Parts: sequence; C-alpha cells; structure tokens
Amino acid sequence: MSCVAITGKTYVEEPLQCHNISVVKNKDFHLVQVKGTWKRKTGNNCNKNLKGQVSDAKIYESTTEQGTSWTVVSPIIFTYKVIETLGLLDPSNDTLLLGHIRDPQQQEALRSSISSKPLRRFVVMDQTVYNLYGCQLTDYFEARNVLYRILPLPTTEENKSMELVMKIVEEVHKFSLDRRTEPIIAIGGGVCLDIVGLAASLYRRRTPYIRVPTTLLSYVDASVGAKTGVNFANCKNKLGGYIPPVAAFLDRSFIQTVSRRHISNGLAEMLKMALMKHRGLFELLETHGQFLLDSKFQSDSGLQGDNKDAASVSTRVAIETMIEELAPNLWEDDLDRLVDFGHLISPELEMKVLPSLLHGEAVNIDMSYMVYVARERGLMTEEEKLRIIGCMVGLELPVWHQDVTLALVQHSLCERLKHSAGLVRMPLPIGLGHAEIFNDTGDESLYRAFEKWCDELRPQ
Repeated sequence: MSCVAITGKTYVEEPLQCHNISVVKNKDFHLVQVKGTWKRKTGNNCNKNLKGQVSDAKIYESTTEQGTSWTVVSPIIFTYKVIETLGLLDPSNDTLLLGHIRDPQQQEALRSSISSKPLRRFVVMDQTVYNLYGCQLTDYFEARNVLYRILPLPTTEENKSMELVMKIVEEVHKFSLDRRTEPIIAIGGGVCLDIVGLAASLYRRRTPYIRVPTTLLSYVDASVGAKTGVNFANCKNKLGGYIPPVAAFLDRSFIQTVSRRHISNGLAEMLKMALMKHRGLFELLETHGQFLLDSKFQSDSGLQGDNKDAASVSTRVAIETMIEELAPNLWEDDLDRLVDFGHLISPELEMKVLPSLLHGEAVNIDMSYMVYVARERGLMTEEEKLRIIGCMVGLELPVWHQDVTLALVQHSLCERLKHSAGLVRMPLPIGLGHAEIFNDTGDESLYRAFEKWCDELRPQ
C-alpha cells in the first residue's frame, strides 16, 4: 500500500483596514518570476497575460497617511508518502534509498548513477533496534554502494530530550549532509521518530527525513503524521513542531522482534481509531486480537481461514482512518480532534508513573475511563460498554490504574482547557465505531463514571 498525503496551509490575514484614518490606496499584487527575479504585478488575469512563473504567494499593500503596510500571504504545501513494503533491508529493494522520490524519471536517473556516484545516507537508529538489525543495515548499504553513517542512540521516553536532539544535529553536521538530496533516516519506535524529526526540522531550517517504524505503535501512529517533539519541564512533547517526513516506509517484519507487551501497546492506538471511526476494525480486533498478539502481525504467509488477512487488514484500516483525520488538519488548527480520544488524562498519568506504563497502556486506561463517561451520559448501552472493556482485556491492555484519581482527572482536564481555547473538547464514543466531541460533561457525570469505573474494574 502506498499513500501520498498532500496537505497545505495558507497563512491568510485580511488586508489591513485602518479605521479613523483615510485610506489612500489598496493594491493586490501577484508575484511573477522573470529572468531569475521576482516582480510584483497587478491584475486578476495575471496568470494568463504574463510570461514567467507565477507564485501562489500574494502581497496586499495598503497606503495611508500614516504610511504603508504589507500583508504577505504565502501558501505552504507538504507532500509525503506512506509506503508499505516487504523486505525493506533486502539489497534488491531500493525503497529505503529512492522510495521518497516522487518523480519516476529522477528516481530512474539516480538508480542508474549509483555505481558511479554513491548515495550518502545518515541514519539514526534506536540502540535496541541497532543490536537486532545493525548488521543487516550495514550489509544493505555495502551492497548498494552507499556512503553511510549509522548513529545508534538509546531513544526512550525517559531521555526524550533536547540533549539527544543536539547530539543528532552535531553528528549530522560532522557528516556534512546535503539538506536537499540526502534525507536523514530514522529507524526505531515512536520516540526515535519524534526526536529525529525535530532534529531534522532544526538543522539548516528543515532537512528532509524518512521514518522507518519498528514497533506496532509507531507503525500505525507516529509514522503517518507530522508531529515531532521532545519532553520538557516534565511534560510530554512540550517542545516540537509539525514537520512531516518526506516518506514513511512500513515493513511489518520489524514487528516480529517486538515483545508481546509492545504489540499490545500498539493495539491500543488501533483500538482508538476503531472506537472513533470504524466498527469493522473494532470487530476485527475483538475477534482476532489474540491471534494478532500470538503471531506478532506476521500473518500473511502460509495461513488459511479468517486469520489470514487479519494483520494486513487491521493495520491498513488503522492507517487509513488515521490519515483521514490528520491530513486535513496537519497543524491542528481545528482543536476538535477525534484522535485525541485516550489523550485527555493519559499524558499526565504517563509522565507521573514513567517508566512503568507504556504510551499505549496509558492511552488505554484513559479510553477505558472515558467509555464509562460515555455510558454515564447515555451515549452507549451497557452491552456495548462491556464489549469494549472485554476487547481491551483480550488485547492484554490495562483498563484501570491506581494513580488515576479524581484529582488527576480534574487537573488533566484543567490543563486541557488551557491548551484548547477554553473548551475541554472531549471525544467520546457513541456506540461502536462512531464518536463526537463534547464540551458539556459536568463534574457530576465524571464523578459517577469514576466511581463505577473503580468499582467494576479495580482489582479486588
């Protein structure tokens, strides 16, 4: 599967209107490149009447008795590819080196010139992943005549910091990376992908980078979005930006070396998308969850019956639903986001008990409580609530935690208000596979849901 996401943002400000001051003149300008220089041109038919490249950017000029002001409107477009592939580290597969290039002619030209002009690649690899696949990656580069530098780093949630970002930037600088043609490659879990993405966005004001996820969580979540970041001031991902990779290459074979607990961890994010958007995905996880855990998503070879396509179908639907939500709102301008389900109280919980809970585990505990909130509000039946909790247990995910107190819930929601323009914007499931955003969940509903959640799910 190959998905190309093209998403753009235009910083638009209305041309300045000055009140109580007589406006002398307003002008709108297009920008046309002629013989290497850009010129301002007026006229609505600029594209038809003028020779030269016409920019999508515009300049609005307003002249008053006080002086002149200029408003610049400049569209920003990001295009990135998400590609599923098999055997990414097989020397016969050139996806890792050339898969990010969209122009077939350019791709073929580079493929033909590799023997005479070796490609150069800088790779940041999670230390654990390097221990497993470092030799295979080295053999791949040697076979493809690539000049390379591999930087193994301990990319864990505990050291997800600017110090690690600066370490990467320093090594990239020593390698003398060409920021136009030599993308940085990140191979690891979500923490590794986030850190490398931030480092790439800082070096030379944006160097292209490629994501290669090696955990299920990063496969269906971090690899398909644009977020980069590190923890700061004991807050999760407090520093970061929205800079998507030029490509994400997904190879499920990496997941076979991931522990069972980390498979379960990734299933939490898949369940999130199922509850918010896709009943069919929920029913697949409900029915085949144990098989996916047992097989570690290596389920397409030599298998028969209903389980045969469980891994490919579930990951594809999880990615497609995630892209649907992210692509139109890559910069999170719209704060009503279904993908925030499970992320209202989990950031506070995860940082409080670090490193005892994995990200997906904390998210699932949050989702479990919110399912009780949805039930308390009458958004789902008791049977649907019990099916969801049963599915979570079947996926070997925690559904309750002693550190989730009413005080933590209230504090988390207060923090949510600060960063969500004064509204809690609480995604809640409506039955199975549908959801809406709510801003009117009162303390009484939260309290009653919390009491029932504890009474029914707290270990006796």
